[in-house]
Order: sequence, then C-alpha cells, then structure tokens
Amino acid sequence: MAVASGVEGTDVFKIILSILLPPVGVFFEVGIGLHFWLNIVLTLFGYIPGIVHALYVILTR
Repeated sequence: MAVASGVEGTDVFKIILSILLPPVGVFFEVGIGLHFWLNIVLTLFGYIPGIVHALYVILTR
C-alpha cells in the first residue's frame, strides 16, 4: 500500500510556474479569485513575497 506524499505530479508543474511567474501558478491552482489578485499585488510589491504566497497556496490545497 502506497503512502501519499501530498504533492501530485501537476503540483510540480505549478511550483515551477510559481517560481517563474507567481500569479500564473496561483491561477492554475485556484483560478481568478482572491488569492490570484492578492498574489498579483504581492508580486508587484516584490518578487519574493509573490513566490512565497504562490507556494503557500499550491502546497496547502
């Protein structure tokens, strides 16, 4: 019996996108909503906060 690690194959793709373009990774995870717009604002304030938020959204869903 295999134990799920919590990270799916599509999550790896989203994580790579989140490092390159954080709002795109969030968009693929949750669509256009609060987290998407929040991520755009955070990315405009600084690239690193956008990445951190994108990874948080992807890894907690």
